[in-house]
Amino acid sequence: MIRLLLADDQALVRGAMAALLGMEPDLAVVAEVGRGDEVVDAVRRHGVDVALLDVEMPGMDGVAAARELRAAVPGCRVLMVTTFGRAGYLRQAMAAGAGGFVVKDTPARQLADVVRRVHQGLRVVDPALAAQSLAHGDSPLTERECDVLRAARDGGTVADIARELHLSEGTVRNHLSSAIGKTGARTRAEAVRLAVDNGWLLA
Repeated sequence: MIRLLLADDQALVRGAMAALLGMEPDLAVVAEVGRGDEVVDAVRRHGVDVALLDVEMPGMDGVAAARELRAAVPGCRVLMVTTFGRAGYLRQAMAAGAGGFVVKDTPARQLADVVRRVHQGLRVVDPALAAQSLAHGDSPLTERECDVLRAARDGGTVADIARELHLSEGTVRNHLSSAIGKTGARTRAEAVRLAVDNGWLLA
């Protein structure tokens, strides 16, 4: 029996996945959580074999939860199951140690098969996402440019961003200008949107 944890902040989605996977004779959903920062404790408490994680959750996003889980309980496999089929998310998830990445509209029988394959240590990726990931390439943004775009997402002024990140206003303007250029955007709001859409910045 393969013991599963479902981590998704939408109770309805969790319930539907639990019901569908629970119909498989060799799969058992033994834990459900609605926050990314609850994943590691639940995995330890319930002896989970495969954790199915959403990307966007309160407390901690799925990619960070996957990274923390792989460090804390390396024997537990990770499968990302998400609405957000973005190429950049796929790269981030795989770098964090996920064994698979599929979208939520994957048919139930196919999802169960993916769970089994990830449990065996195989890597399983949605083919359309894999092709998209290759087409988009790696993120062109530096870590500091990502920090500035994250801070800019809330619509604060350059002075607000500078205060939040402990940078000078000139440095913030330079990073924003560079990020806008690299994303091909016309405004910082568009740069944020493009970075999120490409998975270079978690939403």
